[in-house]
Amino acid sequence: MKMRSRIIMSTLLLSICSFISCQISNRDKEIDDDKPDETFRGDVTIYVTTGNRSQDFRKQAADFSNKSNMSPTTIKLEPTKQYQTMDGFGAAVTGSSSYNLMQMKKEERTKFLKETFSPSEGMGQSYIRISIGCSDFSLSEYSLCDTPGIENFALTSEETRYVIPILKEILSINPDLKIMGSPWTPPRWMKVNNLTELQPYPSWTSGQLNPACYADYALYFVKWIKALAQYGIPIYSVTPQNEPLNRGNSASLFMGWEEQLAFVRDHLVPRFKEASLKTKIYLFDHNFNYDNMADQNDYPVKIYDAGIESEIVAGAAYHNYRGDKSELLNIHARHPDRELIFTETSIGTWNDGRNLEVRLIEDMREVALGSVHNWCKGVIVWNLMLDRNGGPNREGGCQTCYGAVDIDRTDYATITRNSHYYIIGHLSSVVKPGAVRIGTSGFSEPGYDYSAFENTDGTYAVVLLNSNSAPKSLTLDDGKQHFCFEIPGRSVVSYRWKKQ
Repeated sequence: MKMRSRIIMSTLLLSICSFISCQISNRDKEIDDDKPDETFRGDVTIYVTTGNRSQDFRKQAADFSNKSNMSPTTIKLEPTKQYQTMDGFGAAVTGSSSYNLMQMKKEERTKFLKETFSPSEGMGQSYIRISIGCSDFSLSEYSLCDTPGIENFALTSEETRYVIPILKEILSINPDLKIMGSPWTPPRWMKVNNLTELQPYPSWTSGQLNPACYADYALYFVKWIKALAQYGIPIYSVTPQNEPLNRGNSASLFMGWEEQLAFVRDHLVPRFKEASLKTKIYLFDHNFNYDNMADQNDYPVKIYDAGIESEIVAGAAYHNYRGDKSELLNIHARHPDRELIFTETSIGTWNDGRNLEVRLIEDMREVALGSVHNWCKGVIVWNLMLDRNGGPNREGGCQTCYGAVDIDRTDYATITRNSHYYIIGHLSSVVKPGAVRIGTSGFSEPGYDYSAFENTDGTYAVVLLNSNSAPKSLTLDDGKQHFCFEIPGRSVVSYRWKKQ
């Protein structure tokens, strides 16, 4: 009993000493955001967001400890254990988001975009998704070739007035930004009612791609990529169809795996090669549960197994509106040679989307860290910016969605930052494109979730979630350096420091 009491007392004293050391190492370490960073000295850059907004992406710092690390609450980094290389994190710059941004005063818009995309002055968000033609968050329904004949391809006023100016401004802030394009629907003259009757189907909603139009539609993608390139906008990746199993969206198309195989393998890939395009193709771009269509289960795996090259067809993209993120592990296990990326999730009235106390925790666990832990190279959420009424939106599209941020359209200046803005920012601020996810060991308790990375510039990064209401002092140790930091209750904390 005496020995057991000594062990308990020793552990308690270690914890107390660790806490005191942690408090000392972080004393006077809050950064004045109005002063340049060089006026502040700290070994570790830290960002903190709490669900109650008492700390709103608050920038802080900590110093390395020169004392021996004997803390029982230590997270140890294991750089030799490596997983996927990260491409980036961001949101969708839809027509609606672009419209809202263009209503802002230029100086206020630039301030927001720098806060969001600048690698040196802001969060450094690095990967966005845009629609090829209209989406369900465009100002109208349109394709880029509404007049029959692929020779009639042309960008529309929605691109030239709203989307392209915003993309150019973002690229001026972050020239290394990656952009993914996804179509919601092809031109209506390319659609048929089904693949048996092949009757014209001139509707924006549902229908299937006429096999006779596969060649023209592949050229449609090439023309779009080249058209944006003329504006200085490079396209890093595309998906052949947004939500190919969803017939009900206001702009949509059904494209089963066999159709996608035939279109991509026999038409899209050859067209990309012919045009010397390096743009990556990601298959599927839909829900974890394949919308409960048994014949569509393992959609991308069926395409891989049928024989399709990996040089251009990099992997598969997923959304989380239905099913469980564990499907990512299933797909990775069956084809570890292919990439995974998470491309869409939304908040809205159905999931208490403006309640940061709830959503910050759940979205960080399920979307941000959940996707990264399950081999995704990137995480992209839905609309970057909507107005306070969830718009502009259209009948048939989502009327109850919120943006990563919402703007008050009475002044187009007052912005409310929602959970999706923070979860992406906590990743992008410390995990840079090209970073490798690395292993960890040590501290593990219910309510805590974290992931570690090694950046290409010789820094380490850790993103940590505390789902519990109580704060806790934790030590991070990279094998040569360590530091302590008190994690607030119900918070997300990001760290970045230079390795020795």
